[in-house]
Amino acid sequence: MNKDIKILIATHKQHFMPSDEMYLPLHVGKLGKADLGYQGDDSGDNISIKNPNFCELTGLYWAWKNLPNDYLGLIHYRRFFSVKNRAERKNNPLETLYLTNEEANQLLSQYDVIVPSKRNYYIETLYSHYANTLHAEHLDVTREIIAEKCSEYLASFDAVIKQRSGYMFNMFIMSKALVNDYCSWLFPILFELEKRIPTDQYSAFHARFYGRVSELLFNVWLKQYSQSNPLKVKAIPFVYGEKINWLKKGTAFLVAKFFGKKYEKSF
Repeated sequence: MNKDIKILIATHKQHFMPSDEMYLPLHVGKLGKADLGYQGDDSGDNISIKNPNFCELTGLYWAWKNLPNDYLGLIHYRRFFSVKNRAERKNNPLETLYLTNEEANQLLSQYDVIVPSKRNYYIETLYSHYANTLHAEHLDVTREIIAEKCSEYLASFDAVIKQRSGYMFNMFIMSKALVNDYCSWLFPILFELEKRIPTDQYSAFHARFYGRVSELLFNVWLKQYSQSNPLKVKAIPFVYGEKINWLKKGTAFLVAKFFGKKYEKSF
């Protein structure tokens, strides 16, 4: 019997979307915007208004509060999970590569959490990479909040930010019960962070830091949860929905590392 899975595709524009009913294209930040023809994150219990700063997390919040499915996933129009081999991912169009309902069911019959392959920074820790490319204050204040409000997570936080790799991009598939545990922990931290670090001091790009901090917090939650409730975690590849300029991306990474020039846009 197939599992009841719904994978959100967070988007702010029209884009290729799989026809598989497992996927739900979700217009994040829809409040006050023109209709794209997709489900919006502005119905029911929602934080759609926070999208300029919370990014795809407004979609996650909406799904957490409003969807009844047994399993929830989050991806983006720019990145899709795929179990195809490297050659297939390199040579075939996106329309033939995305994770199917059948493949997702097979994975979830063996594993508790599906995540993207780890992003490895090699010459950087997760903390130093964030500090060099964005602003260290975001993580420092987040640590203060964790120490105050859920100190049992502090050791996991400290361990994660010292890693040189992690499960990034706010992508996952897991049971609604796990999503509930994660979101019940995550959003109170971010809402407190929102009170302590105002966004008006930043450009629009740098003001999106709540979503970026959450990428690291997902790793913290996963590490902490697994200590008392061991989870079977499966990392699988992903494919890009748009072309990536790896030369520009790599150059910006090195310039941030060695010359202190912070990112000013996504790559």
